[in-house]
Amino acid sequence: MDNKLIKDKRGILEIQPVVLGLVLIGILLGVGFVILAKFSASLDAGSAAKNAVDQTSTQLATIPSTWLPVLVVVIIAAVVLFYVIRSFGGGRKTR
Repeated sequence: MDNKLIKDKRGILEIQPVVLGLVLIGILLGVGFVILAKFSASLDAGSAAKNAVDQTSTQLATIPSTWLPVLVVVIIAAVVLFYVIRSFGGGRKTR
């Protein structure tokens, strides 16, 4: 059986930047949440600044639960489509 994915080891290397980008987004969101939590704890209770920081933190909390999974699904779909099109000869130059 001729398996192109086993012969072509570049397949994993092609998605490496995507995976690293998703990990970087996760790290940045985590660090951002920690910074906002510490900043909120240092402010006076009931002040406008504390309320603003808390509201910002609440709004940012929707990113990992809604937009990050959508982004992952779109990227996975793009990678799958790339391999499907390539397997049918879409990536070959024909003369």
